[in-house]
Amino acid sequence: MKPIHRRTFLRQAGLVSLAFGGLYSCINRQQEVAASTTAGFGPLEPDPAGLLSLPHGFEYRIISRAGERMSDGLLVPGRPDGMAAFEAAGGRVLLVRNHENNPEPKALGAFGEQNELLEQLSLKHFYDAGYGRTPGLGGTTTLLYNERSGKVERQFLSLAGTYRNCAGGPTPWGSWLSCEESTVTKNSIAEQDHGFVFEVPASSEPGLAPPRPIKAMGRFNHEALCVDPHTGIVYLTEDRPDSLIYRYLPHDRRQLHAGGRLQALVVTGRPGLDTRNWDEPLVQPGEEMAVAWIDLQDILAPADDLRIRGFEQGAARFARGEGMWYGQGELFFACTNGGAELLGQVFKYVPSPAEGQVGEAEAPGLLSLFVESADQSLLQMCDNLTVAPWGDVILCEDNSNRNYIRGITPTGELYTLACNTGSTSEFAGACFSPSGHTLFVNIQESGETLAITGPFPSRKN
Repeated sequence: MKPIHRRTFLRQAGLVSLAFGGLYSCINRQQEVAASTTAGFGPLEPDPAGLLSLPHGFEYRIISRAGERMSDGLLVPGRPDGMAAFEAAGGRVLLVRNHENNPEPKALGAFGEQNELLEQLSLKHFYDAGYGRTPGLGGTTTLLYNERSGKVERQFLSLAGTYRNCAGGPTPWGSWLSCEESTVTKNSIAEQDHGFVFEVPASSEPGLAPPRPIKAMGRFNHEALCVDPHTGIVYLTEDRPDSLIYRYLPHDRRQLHAGGRLQALVVTGRPGLDTRNWDEPLVQPGEEMAVAWIDLQDILAPADDLRIRGFEQGAARFARGEGMWYGQGELFFACTNGGAELLGQVFKYVPSPAEGQVGEAEAPGLLSLFVESADQSLLQMCDNLTVAPWGDVILCEDNSNRNYIRGITPTGELYTLACNTGSTSEFAGACFSPSGHTLFVNIQESGETLAITGPFPSRKN
C-alpha cells in the first residue's frame, strides 16, 4: 500500500471533515446527518433500534450477549475484546473471543456474579485460580457460528484464569494467541504473575486450552500481535504511552512454547526515536524508515521495565501500541493516542526479504507512518484493527465521545463504516469471516457481539 504524504493528508482532512462533520450528530442517538465521500460505502443511515448505524444495504444481528447461558452451562463473560474468525465445516465459522476482565467483584465472568458456577470446573484448568476465591475472569470464549443461518450453534469457555485478555492475533495453523494486558504479580489475590501470551486452539469441541503462558514472548502489558505466515515470526504491541514494538523469533514456528528470541524495533540511524510526534513531528507520513531489531534480556521483567530498558538500548518509542494485523506482505498497527493532536496513528511495516535471517541488514524491513489523524471527525483513538479481504484497514475507535468503525483505503482515504449510536462504548475485535461475507465486532461495555453483512467488495486477488 502506498501511504499518502502529510500535506496531502492534512488537505484531505480539511475537505473530508466537512462531509464527516455531520456524522457527529449521531450523538443525538437517533439522528445522523448523511455524508458523501468517494471512499467507503456511502452515508450512514439511522438504526431504528438505536444501536448501530450502517450504510445503506448493510445490516447487523446480535449473535451473543454477556450473561447468556453458554453450551457448557457457564455464562458469556462481559467486556468482549479482541477476536479472530476461523473456517469450520459446513459453512460455519469459529470465533475465538477475548474478555478484558479482572477478578473484581463487579466483573461479569463466566461463573456468575458471586462465582457460584466456579465449582463446575476443576481449578487445575485455571492459569490463576486465585486460591479458589478470586480466579482470573478474563480468558476466552469460542463460538461456532453458522454463516448461512446467522445463528450461534455453540459457545463455551476456552481459556480460564487469566487477567484482562485484551487483544491478540490468529496463527496460520488455526489457533488464537490471547494477550494479557496486565502486569500484576503474585500477591494475596493472584496466585501467578501476569502479562503473558496464551495459545487457544480454534476448536468446535467444548474444552479448555491448557493455560500455559508463552514466557519467551516476554512479560509486559501485552495488547495485540500478528504472525507472518511466511516466516512464523510474531510481532507484538504494548499498551503503554511509552511502548515498544516487539518481534519474537521462534525456534519452531509451530511450537511457540519451544522458545525463541524476543527483540525490539530500532529505527536505523535514529536510536531512541520518539515516533509519537507529541512535541515535534519527528516522523512524517509516508517517510520510509529502515529498521533493525535488538535482542532483549531479562524478558520476564519483574519490575515491568522491559520497555524502559529497550528504549535505553535504542528502541523506538510509540504511543500506546494497540491493534495489529498482517495483510498482504505487510503488517499494520495502531497507536491510540499518537500524533500532535493525540488522535491516533497507524503504522505500516514491510518485513525484509531476509526477515530474521542473515542478510537482513543489507535489505532491512521498512517502517512508515501510514496515517496520523489531525481531525477527530475522521479518526479518534484507533484501537483494534484488521485488514479487510479487499485490502482496506478497518479500525475500531475507543474514545469517550462517539465511537466509529473506520476504514482506510490503500491510497490513504478514510471513511466511516459504522457508528455506535447506542452508547459511548468502544468497538473491539473486528474481524472478517473466512468467506469475507461477515464482519464480526464487539461492543465492549454492553457485552454484545455483532455480525455485520452487506455489499462488501470481493476478495482481493
